[in-house]
Amino acid sequence: MASVESVQYVEPIIRHQWSQREVAELFEMPFMDLMFQAQQVHREHFEPNRVQLSTLISIKTGACPEDCAYCPQSGHYDTELEKEKLLPIPEILEAAQAAVDSGATRFCMGAAWRNPSDRELPQVLATVKAVKELGLETCATLGMLKPEQAHQLAEAGLDYYNHNLDTSENYYDQIITTRTYQDRLDTLEAVRDAGMNVCAGGIVGMGEEESDRIGLLRTLANLPKPPESVPINMLVKIPGTPLEDVADLDEFDFIRTIAVARILMPQSYVRLSAGRDEMNDQMQALCFMAGANSIFYGDELLTTDNASCKHDRELFDRLGIQPESVQA
Repeated sequence: MASVESVQYVEPIIRHQWSQREVAELFEMPFMDLMFQAQQVHREHFEPNRVQLSTLISIKTGACPEDCAYCPQSGHYDTELEKEKLLPIPEILEAAQAAVDSGATRFCMGAAWRNPSDRELPQVLATVKAVKELGLETCATLGMLKPEQAHQLAEAGLDYYNHNLDTSENYYDQIITTRTYQDRLDTLEAVRDAGMNVCAGGIVGMGEEESDRIGLLRTLANLPKPPESVPINMLVKIPGTPLEDVADLDEFDFIRTIAVARILMPQSYVRLSAGRDEMNDQMQALCFMAGANSIFYGDELLTTDNASCKHDRELFDRLGIQPESVQA
């Protein structure tokens, strides 16, 4: 029998080629078995009771030319959203400092653009540099990127770039028609080639089938390198958008999506994102059990409500969860 000293740790093999059938089999597992497997995978790669806190703000709001059916910022829909130009740097830095003071470690900036213009990108680059000086990880979502724009953002110190796939390729044209699925994949490739971390996930509860949730997660997991951060959003139904009356997704189906994402992408942060304001504490606790280890922290997400910081702190205390510290 081998002695304890002779036993060597073997780095687990991370798969990058999942078939549709294999992912479907995970979704079809008995719920408790799926949760158990997801929690085991989570504990192999992360501290089980640590959650990363990210803060998200809108630095340019409304009048977006895209027709994303879920989005109140689309110029195609009348959602009574007040349009705003790109915020001045001091105002963004004030929000970033508030994020630091509240315990967040990542600061995410969103702009309602199809893609950043050459006129406005320099201000974004200056903002990224200034936020970095506060000691925060930086993330931005600015729409599609050209390779040279991705390199400029990387040189400015941007740590993560968010560009969600939203749904499966098969269901995509039911949600968006103004850009293609390949456009999104091309932006992710440009981000990766520039040396930045990729943040990419999707939205569930948009009227899609389970096969579409399977397809979304499979596409993300089978990228040349899975995203370092995977936000899973529950649709927030906004009056005036085409999806305002879509049927609610079963809560267990949402939790299953979190669990399967954890199993397929064991080294990624899985972020419990939009929709938390409508989730009770028990549902959020099950999402953490399923492997979610990141949340958006703050009272607002771009233009929609979020769970309050006070409530999040109280829930963390009840669950014995600690916020993750800034990485060295």
